[in-house]
Amino acid sequence: MSKKIVLAFSGGLDTSFCVPYLQERGWEVHTVFADTGGVDAEEKAWIEARAHELKVASHVTVDGGPAIWAGFVKPFVWAGELYQGQYPLLVSDRYLIVEAALKRCAELGTKAIAHGCTGMGNDQVRFDLAIKALGDYEIVAPIREIQKEHKEVRAYEQAYLEARGFAVRAKQKSYTINENLLGVTMSGGEIDRWEAPGPGAKGWCAPRSEWPTAPLELTLGFEKGEAVTLNGEVLPGHVILAKLNAALAPYGVGRGLYTGDTTIGLKGRIIYEAPGLAALLTAHRALEEAVLTKNQNRFKPEIGRKWTELVYEGFFHDPLKTDVEAFLASSQRTVNGTVTLRTEGGRVDAVAITSKHILNAKGATYAQAADWGVAEAEGFIRLYGMSSTLWAEVNR
Repeated sequence: MSKKIVLAFSGGLDTSFCVPYLQERGWEVHTVFADTGGVDAEEKAWIEARAHELKVASHVTVDGGPAIWAGFVKPFVWAGELYQGQYPLLVSDRYLIVEAALKRCAELGTKAIAHGCTGMGNDQVRFDLAIKALGDYEIVAPIREIQKEHKEVRAYEQAYLEARGFAVRAKQKSYTINENLLGVTMSGGEIDRWEAPGPGAKGWCAPRSEWPTAPLELTLGFEKGEAVTLNGEVLPGHVILAKLNAALAPYGVGRGLYTGDTTIGLKGRIIYEAPGLAALLTAHRALEEAVLTKNQNRFKPEIGRKWTELVYEGFFHDPLKTDVEAFLASSQRTVNGTVTLRTEGGRVDAVAITSKHILNAKGATYAQAADWGVAEAEGFIRLYGMSSTLWAEVNR
């Protein structure tokens, strides 16, 4: 009798390969697609059809939009820091995918879970550590297993599927593509070869030649650091992010080519596109800069970077992440207001801010007007620079 196993499934080359591979080793494969917001209805239907084509025992699709907003986007925007100053953690839906797959394990009464992560990347760390943090499960990773015998893993997977009568999409032959509510990442092909990306390496963002000529303005309303309105309309967070993606991708906002230090020590080179997150981060930072104190604005990025590093490296369930989030939540108590964003293409800027918490001095404006006198200014400068001035006098 076959043993039941739940496979986190996206319909891509890796997870498609996993189905017959597991079946041929005696597993009864049940697939779960956690819809974290990166695909349309047509693509969801294709993924479901793909699962049935591969003759899985069952397939379910889970709505992961609300979970990815509450579990990742909200604290990520609070943190406000990109990994190594560039990368917006676009594959952090992995942690929510794990939770959806483990829920399916409980429904089926099995403690076996499989994923399609390779042994060369970071996702295997994220999946495995998240699973281990949430219970005692048997983890099966077919792609890691075949690496022991096959150097060109993607070519082997493709040949394996085609030999069994399963076609492989053309785009999956060249690139590893991940799409979710957060954005798109692309690797493989000429990207891995440190060459200029080819015309096929295109996700949501329009090239410059296709940008609209008219500028676009949007307004985001925040309560305690969380976006709650878009253009004055109260919406769930994951809907706001989806609408921002749709509005800003035609302007090419949020696309980048990034080389980073992966958890396992390799250099990772990817194209990423995250128009909605770019807008949220820009608006939130502009509001924070206006309402937080100097000490808060100076100190908070250090905490934000730690949160980002923990999530990037797989420690989504580490207690330090919970501790850091408690600080971040506290820092957001006055981050309330509305930010107007504007883009003419390629980037988005915060051009106007309204909030009752802006730290305006009633009688002074920077470089324009002051309600103190010359003597007070000179006295402040003298005391503020005392140590440096003394050192210069003594060692002149």
